[in-house]
Amino acid sequence: MAVISILLGGLVTWFIGWVIYCRWFHPYAKYPGPFLASFSRLWIIKELYSGQLEIPLKEWHAKYGPIIRIASNEVSISDPTVIKAIYGAGTTFTKTEFYSAFSMPWARFPEHFCNIDPHSHGERRKLVNHVYTMTNVGRYEPAVEECIELLAQRVKDASESGRPTDMALWLRYYAFDVIGILFFSRPFGFLEFQKDYRGWINATDVLIIFLAASAFVPRWMRSLVLMSAIVVPGAIAAVKEMDSMTDAGIEAVKERQELLEQSGGVMEKDDMLASFFRVMEEHNDLDNFGPLEIRGEIYTAIIAGSDTTASAITSVLYHLMKNPRTYRKLRDEIDTAVAEGRISSSGRVRYANAVKLPYFDACCKEGMRVHASLGLSLPRYTPKEGVELLGEFFPPGVRVGCNPQIVQRDKGVFGEDADEFVPERWLGPNAANFERHMLNFGGGPHMCLGKNISMLEIYKALPELIRDYDFELADPNKEWTLINRWFHQPKNVQTIVTKRKK
Repeated sequence: MAVISILLGGLVTWFIGWVIYCRWFHPYAKYPGPFLASFSRLWIIKELYSGQLEIPLKEWHAKYGPIIRIASNEVSISDPTVIKAIYGAGTTFTKTEFYSAFSMPWARFPEHFCNIDPHSHGERRKLVNHVYTMTNVGRYEPAVEECIELLAQRVKDASESGRPTDMALWLRYYAFDVIGILFFSRPFGFLEFQKDYRGWINATDVLIIFLAASAFVPRWMRSLVLMSAIVVPGAIAAVKEMDSMTDAGIEAVKERQELLEQSGGVMEKDDMLASFFRVMEEHNDLDNFGPLEIRGEIYTAIIAGSDTTASAITSVLYHLMKNPRTYRKLRDEIDTAVAEGRISSSGRVRYANAVKLPYFDACCKEGMRVHASLGLSLPRYTPKEGVELLGEFFPPGVRVGCNPQIVQRDKGVFGEDADEFVPERWLGPNAANFERHMLNFGGGPHMCLGKNISMLEIYKALPELIRDYDFELADPNKEWTLINRWFHQPKNVQTIVTKRKK
């Protein structure tokens, strides 16, 4: 008992000392923030669990200014003018251990998002950069159109039923199926069978909070956080469903290898998976880029590329429905483009034509601005020499970060109406400046590799849907449901769909 008392006494003493240090002597002690956040990460995890982290964070920034302490060793910065310094090209800020929590245990090299070593990240990215260029991604536009055909059928069904339909769900199915056809030459089956293929969406919804929470705690605690998921009903099934994402990559790589052997090395299918096999062949260095790395590209695309894209498309459509004047203005632009022959009157809309519609382009940018697909800060370590930001000196090795959902609504950059959906702002003289202060796809050397895939999906689907159908919220007074647990996920966008008369 005496030993236990001594240990408990020592632990209590250490904790009190730690709180005193964090509150009064830490370099971040001068910055305001929630009391719990000043000496632990429990505040972040608590708000992560609530699914509404951006709400109290925005309130704190509004009350106390652009620098808020969100953990003992981390601040959130709401002023987007620091984006270039922290995330831009040539930055000496480095990724924190937050990102390594998302790396797959079977990976020989961290995936691009998870790689926290700047040199390694740059070298690994060089291997596949050309696969994700719009020139290469654009080659698969006909494949994306197969998914749009399936989406159009589901929308047609909704219009004929006359009943409200959840467009957030259908657009999520669409985004997942596009990844399927790009990497596997076939949609997964979300839209065709109108269900959650292999339970992947359920797995993401159930487990994302534990994955994100594990990223906030020290490395030695991550396994404990992940294991805690077993107390959640359905978590074990969700883990198996998540594992099947990895299995899908294994199956795809194995199948493609067998096809190559049967064809004598001739690549009969031309998809993104084929592009990665060509990377493997060109470098002829399986220790550097082999089947495991191809699996990693597939897994990242499924888990990170689907929900973020679905979130962006849903945001654009939702905000158009919430703003009837803007919706009508966009519909008029699309109708005029059809009448003038700039976009097809009945077939698939070409990406190259959609990007030339200025108001549509503005609506897409504004939808992604007011609703960021990622709702947590993107943390970085300050450089070894320290740095000055917003007139404040930050010593080396402390964490700073910007939350896309916060910085993209900054009134100093985007105007007093920054909280409102106003596509016209992108048609004015400040559009280039707005672009520099967006963080929806990250920035600089860590810009999202899948950005062009996402843009292709958005710019092809929405003009066609709005050309052929009218969309309105079943209850205009009801707000959508938003769950922010890393992916800033819209849900329950109940919509009435009506076929337009031509």
